[in-house]
Amino acid sequence: MGVQEMDPLSQLSLPPGFRFYPTDEELMVQYLCRKIAGHHFSLQIIGDIDLYKFDPWDLPSKAIFGEKEWYFFSPRDRKYPNGSRPNRVAGSGYWKSNRFRVHFV
Repeated sequence: MGVQEMDPLSQLSLPPGFRFYPTDEELMVQYLCRKIAGHHFSLQIIGDIDLYKFDPWDLPSKAIFGEKEWYFFSPRDRKYPNGSRPNRVAGSGYWKSNRFRVHFV
């Protein structure tokens, strides 16, 4: 008799037809800033994982919600102890940044 893993989506009790399509600004203001400030969310729709421990093709199975897009909170590790560059080594390769910084006002 093995241990069965519980489907995270079934634990959310979402209404039929629920969709999660936040804008970049909503992600920053409503989720990331609140997460950094220590606020807890009544609905845990964004999971906490260390992205850099996984290859991209492993991420869909780690997502709490989503079919084509997945959202995660992930700690940021530095490449050098006193530097500001992030360490992007992951799984069998590395993550490449393909977007400039986005500034919100």
